Amino acid sequence: MSDGQVVVVTGASAGIGRAIARRFAQDGARVALLSRNRAGLEGARKDVEGAGGEALVLPVDVADHVAVEAAADAVEESFGAIDVWVNDAMATIFSFFEDIEPEEFQRSTDVTYHGTVWGTRSALKRMLPRDHGSIVQVGSAMAYRGIPLQAPYCGAKHAIKGFVESVRTELRNKGSNVHVGMVQLPGLNTPQFDHGRSKMPKKPMPVPPIYQPEVAAEAVHHCAKAKRREMYVGGSAVYTIWGNKVSPLAAEIYLAKTGVKSQQTDEPIDPPRPGNLFDPPSKDEGAHGDFNDKAHPRSLQLWLTKHRRALGTAAAAALAAGGTAYGLSR
Repeated sequence: MSDGQVVVVTGASAGIGRAIARRFAQDGARVALLSRNRAGLEGARKDVEGAGGEALVLPVDVADHVAVEAAADAVEESFGAIDVWVNDAMATIFSFFEDIEPEEFQRSTDVTYHGTVWGTRSALKRMLPRDHGSIVQVGSAMAYRGIPLQAPYCGAKHAIKGFVESVRTELRNKGSNVHVGMVQLPGLNTPQFDHGRSKMPKKPMPVPPIYQPEVAAEAVHHCAKAKRREMYVGGSAVYTIWGNKVSPLAAEIYLAKTGVKSQQTDEPIDPPRPGNLFDPPSKDEGAHGDFNDKAHPRSLQLWLTKHRRALGTAAAAALAAGGTAYGLSR
């Protein structure tokens, strides 16, 4: 059944964004696809239409707030009022911090952090007067725990978390019904590890355990529909976040020993690999990266968190029934 919602997805040409667009399209949504990669956007359009949705392709660099605002106008002119806005666009550099040039760090921050800020600003500009809408920020366990080789990305995700907390307090102060959620993700099998800029001697890879991007897409979809404040996805995200809360020093020592090697395969590359930091890929990369054989298609933890209320009700009912039975036996 079509729900007719209007959904905007940034970073929609590949990886998580591509999977998110397809997931909303399965509801019959009208999905606006924002990215720099024109070939990837056309591939995403086919995915959306094949899944039962309607697509609008908008080539946009989310680091440009004027371009993001113009894209938001184009969405509402074509599809009507925006119901859901998902900020997923990102850019990173796999490198030790001291080897990253200032313009590289700034570009990564502009895409990952400022892109989220500009997307949220454009969404709120339209949602606040209507007192309706859902904004979902695609976060990471690295919003809580920084890891080696990804200082720009970790810094941006930490910044997004703080930004979201500030915006939420302002919305609550206004008594607004606009929802802002954040989904904290684990390592995912996306083309990021093929097209990201790298200065390391071996090909980058996600930190295991690895999940397919459809797992993340399901979480983002649920966060928007159920208006969840925050969701952790995958057991690894849960123990990374909570492990860091319990003992940041232990997490730091562990990641210092394992984090560099666990983010590289045995396949050598010739660094530096330019990647997509300044120039977008010229081909359709799809949603999946090169780690299909290692990636989990489902997450038990996600299933449990999606059904937590039903499970809680069932557990309470079981306890009550057990208590009644015990009382009768007495």
